[in-house]
Amino acid sequence: MGVTLPAFQTLVDAHWRDVARLAHALAGPVDGDDVAQQAWTQALAAYPRLQSSRNLRSWLLTITHRCAMDVHRSRGRRAVPSDTVSELAEHTVAAGPEAGLPDTDLWQRVADLPERQRHAVVLKFVADLDHAAIAQALETTPTMSRRLVSDGLAALRKELS
Repeated sequence: MGVTLPAFQTLVDAHWRDVARLAHALAGPVDGDDVAQQAWTQALAAYPRLQSSRNLRSWLLTITHRCAMDVHRSRGRRAVPSDTVSELAEHTVAAGPEAGLPDTDLWQRVADLPERQRHAVVLKFVADLDHAAIAQALETTPTMSRRLVSDGLAALRKELS
């Protein structure tokens, strides 16, 4: 028993405004077009496997909603561009778990470190920089950057034990 579906283009013509409007409402003006495009791509891929032709509009809007939620989830995993080291360190420590960093207590303790140690620890373990790059960012030597990271970790270990 086959399901009679309209041509996909007919579906697009009938509902493209609804999909675009919902995508922009859920994902915002920056990501709205991408969400709508992703929704149409997923709908096209799933269209031949549909079991029912009833309420195709709701089916499309459900796909759009799921695509928008995927965009929101991915925002938490995106890198935050920064021009200065202190912005990166302050943003990371202030954001804590909201930035995808799991241990709130640990990041509060990192925030309590002296400024240069805090920046060195964040650059080492969040930005994943080597000691030469940390030294350049902090305008010091690689030996001093090693010392700053080491002292910061020692202070954290002492507080956590």
